Amino acid sequence: MVTVYNRMPGISRRELLRRGSAAGALLVVSGSAVLSTSEAWGVETKGLKPETMATLIQVARDIYPHDQVPDKYYAIAVKSHDENAAKDTAHKDLIEVGVAELDKRAGEGGYLGLAWEAERVKVLQQVEDTPFFQAVRGGLVVGLYNQKEIWPIFGYEGESYSKGGYIDRGFDDIEWL
Repeated sequence: MVTVYNRMPGISRRELLRRGSAAGALLVVSGSAVLSTSEAWGVETKGLKPETMATLIQVARDIYPHDQVPDKYYAIAVKSHDENAAKDTAHKDLIEVGVAELDKRAGEGGYLGLAWEAERVKVLQQVEDTPFFQAVRGGLVVGLYNQKEIWPIFGYEGESYSKGGYIDRGFDDIEWL
């Protein structure tokens, strides 16, 4: 006798972990700041609306998803958009209108209201050719990965030139191959 199991769409391991710690990953918009209730950090906004900043933090996580990297580092990575928006109205408009467009495409509840990462990624794919998306993605490459505090998470020890190069310092210590 053959047993047939119908594979039903379920929740991914990533989503299960995210939902399990949803109370810990809650971002609160208060006044002119975005606050993390569990990780004890906050980011004050000067040029953008705090709701826009909260959405940018989620957008950053959805563009470059690393479950082991806390939201705080994504907030630091997108903070430059707030600083630029405070000085440049064109940049402010680019970001505010871009986030409004994401919210519109996401439907009721906006971008942050989409509980599933796959749903948010579909919305991002719809705008990936826009100047808004390119500005956010481009800023993240440097803004996120240049933070020395997260390098150990990825196993990166930093530059090697000042220490004699990689040949004698772990060139062949790869453990995952």
